[in-house]
Amino acid sequence: MYYLCYFTENNSIDAYEGNDRMVKLEVKNLYKIFGPNPSKILPLVKEGASKEEIQKRGHVVGVNNANFSVYEGEIFVIMGLSGSGKSTLIRCLNRLIEPTAGEIIVDGQNISGLGTKELTEFRRKKMSMVFQNFALLPHRNIEENVAFGLEIQGLSIEERLKIAYESLDMVGLSGYEKAMPSELSGGMQQRVGLARALATNPDILLMDEAFSALDPLIRKDMQDELITLHDKMRKTIIFITHDLDEALKVGDRIAIMKDGVIVQVGSSEEILENPSNDYVKEFTQDVNRAKVITAASIMKKADAIVYSRDGARVAVRKMRDNSISSVFVVDRERRLKGIITIDDALNLIKTNREDILEIIDTNVQTVSGDVSIQDLIPLFINSKYPVVVVDENQKMQGIIFKASVLAGLLGEDDTND
Repeated sequence: MYYLCYFTENNSIDAYEGNDRMVKLEVKNLYKIFGPNPSKILPLVKEGASKEEIQKRGHVVGVNNANFSVYEGEIFVIMGLSGSGKSTLIRCLNRLIEPTAGEIIVDGQNISGLGTKELTEFRRKKMSMVFQNFALLPHRNIEENVAFGLEIQGLSIEERLKIAYESLDMVGLSGYEKAMPSELSGGMQQRVGLARALATNPDILLMDEAFSALDPLIRKDMQDELITLHDKMRKTIIFITHDLDEALKVGDRIAIMKDGVIVQVGSSEEILENPSNDYVKEFTQDVNRAKVITAASIMKKADAIVYSRDGARVAVRKMRDNSISSVFVVDRERRLKGIITIDDALNLIKTNREDILEIIDTNVQTVSGDVSIQDLIPLFINSKYPVVVVDENQKMQGIIFKASVLAGLLGEDDTND
């Protein structure tokens, strides 16, 4: 077996850091206090008064100084246990619940100060919401339910029915246009609710515990459906759930809430690998890491490579300089070609030949960066080489060892490969 031994430390990057993603929605210093005189209580909350002290004064803190950004086209999950403030927070975003203080900025516009008319127009065009209890109109058939928002917008019956049919087709409900809500299963009713939200073509889709009332198998199907739809449409989605497994499955990033406070925001891997406090650590301790940790997060960067145009002597020198016994071969665009060993390269030189493509072994396992550890493990069974991570153009991104997989499963740092 051959091992590559010269690598830099883990080079995975949070895909949502940097300036290449446009911020769609930003929340700044948002508070929601329930009670007869929230403005009087607000200074106490800002000074750090306890939950119990605020309750003794006849008030409840729903959201406590929330700050986060949502990028265009991502699924941003807000999760927490019952009473954590997540549903209050999402209703503040479209002002179904009026915040006590703070800013909600959508596409650069602070909607906190919008009047009734402007707010109504904002909701019609910018945000749609999918509720836990479906919220379908029982006396209207499916096509009428889906077209309801378009009717309010003033579209003609021809236009709104055309869009309604397209939306129903999108969620797999073509043929049910004339059915009544009571004739559909819970999962199908939630698909109708999703189609209704999509029909108005909102910039942002809010989903409040949208799948929690469904049976487990139907819930899994709806999660898969949402991911598929998101891949097609790239809508910005803010998704509320109390289920950590659901959050980890559908979310690009996750905000964890406790007692109205957002205690951590990050990708699934960031939250599992670097919990911000004991609460998050305890919350995530039973997660099956094999399903969450991805190839990109455990791969090592390969600095020792050779190009297909290089000769055998160049390859041998590269391996000796880096104290390794094999090296991957790439073309000029860093697309993977295969691997060669030092023994084969030396034998090639002995016969006065230089073309390393004569000795290249193409039997190398490759994966994309988003493949989970669970799917990586079988690849090592019949492979004598590390697994290579490539992008959609087959360009080499990094390399994964068996030891790296084990470290990822155990949540340990792997720096000695």
